[in-house]
Amino acid sequence: MMSGLMLLYVGAVLFVNGVWMLGKIGDREVSVINTLVGSLSFLVACWLIFHDPADERSINAGAFTFLFAFTYLWVAANQFLGADGRGLGWFSLFVSITAAVVGGNALLGSALSLTLWSSLNWLAWAVLWFGFFLLLAMGRDIKRLVAIYTIVCAIFTGWVPGVLILEGAMRFQ
Repeated sequence: MMSGLMLLYVGAVLFVNGVWMLGKIGDREVSVINTLVGSLSFLVACWLIFHDPADERSINAGAFTFLFAFTYLWVAANQFLGADGRGLGWFSLFVSITAAVVGGNALLGSALSLTLWSSLNWLAWAVLWFGFFLLLAMGRDIKRLVAIYTIVCAIFTGWVPGVLILEGAMRFQ
């Protein structure tokens, strides 16, 4: 259920961030959902890591959840501080490479199951965060493309699976 909760809100924040990158939402307003989801992700990551320190899978999940929590909190901070986002862009390169490794590793060991879906999610997120790196750190003129891809990721890697997990239609093994 925790996975469903997080994916639902990851879908929401990615969707709103994509709409924001298309210029439909103001800079300060988008910080609200980024603060909420960043804080929620931070709390979930702490719970995953500290509720059972002997559970390696839970610590693994918590460690990777922190990457996303920090991203959303950084987006919110940039809006309040008026920062240009280059630092977040470089952090996004780090997240992109990490997500590609996790996704590739999971894909190599998966069958046609929710594990395969999870692997494909990690690879989709790797592309997404690499797009943030190109947009923010390298100054590439791909804002609209990144915005649209962010919305696609919001729907298919967060929102829909989050709802399906919360409804009991999908389960992690």
